[in-house]
Amino acid sequence: MANNKENKTGLIAYLKGVRQEFGKVVWPTREELITDTVVVFGCVLFFAVGFWLIDTGFLAALKGILGITLS
Repeated sequence: MANNKENKTGLIAYLKGVRQEFGKVVWPTREELITDTVVVFGCVLFFAVGFWLIDTGFLAALKGILGITLS
């Protein structure tokens, strides 16, 4: 029984700590959120196009060197 009471006390202390930490969180403004979202989408698009170009280049090189086709 004592162990169960300690677990409840520990859980309550943990949840109080979580609540305190949430009070310290600095949430972004709407403008910051929009700006950051646009930057993330831009980076994703940039890397997607970059990897596609690299993949296309390797495929063209393989076709030219080895004479293989992928269909």
